[in-house]
Amino acid sequence: MNYAIYTFGCKVNQYESSIMEKAMREGGFVPSEDNIPDIAIINSCCVTENSGKKALQLLRRLKRSRPDCITVLAGCYPQAFGEISDNADIIIGTENKGDVSAVVKEYLGSGKKPLPPNGRPTVKAYEHTAPADMGKTRAYIKIEDGCDRFCSYCIIPYARGPVRSRGIEDIISEARFQVSCGHKELILVGINLSCYGKDIGLRLADAVEAVCSVEGVQRVRLSSLEPELLTREDISRLAAQKKLCPHFHLSLQSGSAATLKRMNRHYTPEEYLKIVDAIREEFDDPAITTDIMVGFAGESDEEFEESCRFVRRVGFAGGHVFTYSVREGTAAARLTDHVDSAVAAKRYKVMSDLLSHQKEAYYRRQIGQVRQVLIQLRQSDEYANGLTPQYVPVRIYGSKAKKHDIINVRITETYGGEFCVGVEI
Repeated sequence: MNYAIYTFGCKVNQYESSIMEKAMREGGFVPSEDNIPDIAIINSCCVTENSGKKALQLLRRLKRSRPDCITVLAGCYPQAFGEISDNADIIIGTENKGDVSAVVKEYLGSGKKPLPPNGRPTVKAYEHTAPADMGKTRAYIKIEDGCDRFCSYCIIPYARGPVRSRGIEDIISEARFQVSCGHKELILVGINLSCYGKDIGLRLADAVEAVCSVEGVQRVRLSSLEPELLTREDISRLAAQKKLCPHFHLSLQSGSAATLKRMNRHYTPEEYLKIVDAIREEFDDPAITTDIMVGFAGESDEEFEESCRFVRRVGFAGGHVFTYSVREGTAAARLTDHVDSAVAAKRYKVMSDLLSHQKEAYYRRQIGQVRQVLIQLRQSDEYANGLTPQYVPVRIYGSKAKKHDIINVRITETYGGEFCVGVEI
């Protein structure tokens, strides 16, 4: 029988889909070559209302096109919101994804389904899984799961459970595996990456130092970080690792102190700025990117303007903007002073434009700089595309570099905030 895996959401979900992919292949199943598989595994997200809807819409569409398709709903959505049949034959939630092949085989043999998820996971230890090659230029390594921060708008702590950190030796083992697959850049990912080590007496810097020590690793990158968990000592330790890319995606959410308090974020704008300043002191021209939420419950015009002023003050290298959506089961869902959708849409446009202008300005500052560019793909014989350590996309004309190569490139121009152009030197 053949299968297809459909992934929604974050880098952790992408990593876990690769684990399920490996399990299915080792279980004797083969990848589908069309859009109507025998078995459809949907690895869902629940960060926003829309992300959950997309997963359920796909389920319905698959069942309409092929009623006998076996559908597996996995991931955060069913874990957070309980038993959701909605055309899913099997529901497995966020745990034990490495067992998906065995679960499918048992269903095929006896019709037996696993018990559906029942609320927040209570597991205390990190779930070990054998590493898998994702087939990408850059390899993800999951080192942490769970979150205990309970931001008032976020359902993820209920879907993922408490913080669990992966052991250092296990991380090193996977780093070596990914190097053996040809990867030169490794990206450390987690549900709340900044919390790494709190349950086992370590810090995120310990994991970074360990991966940087692995022979063959040339670049290490961090995925999204919660800013308040980075101390000055952490930043200094990270800066000492020359393989670590100077790109920090620090989730801000709002530049208004009052809004942050209602969100149950654990820092003020001024504290956030101190962390940014410390990073800029320790690293050479780091790219600071972020996430911003607009239209959160109770966000006044004044608070939104305050947030915009703070974003201008920080001077980001880009970021993502989201409009607040209610997630049932969170503290914010009980708030009643919701922002009108038309107002939220206007704020989205204003904030998006602001971050786009800042991204373009950062890209312009790259002109004249020499950067090491990791080649990701070749779309033609004329040019190659790659990424700088600062996560700036670069197009290099005339270069014969191949995928996975790291080459020195002088940045010569930029196409707005889309990408830069450079020449190999």
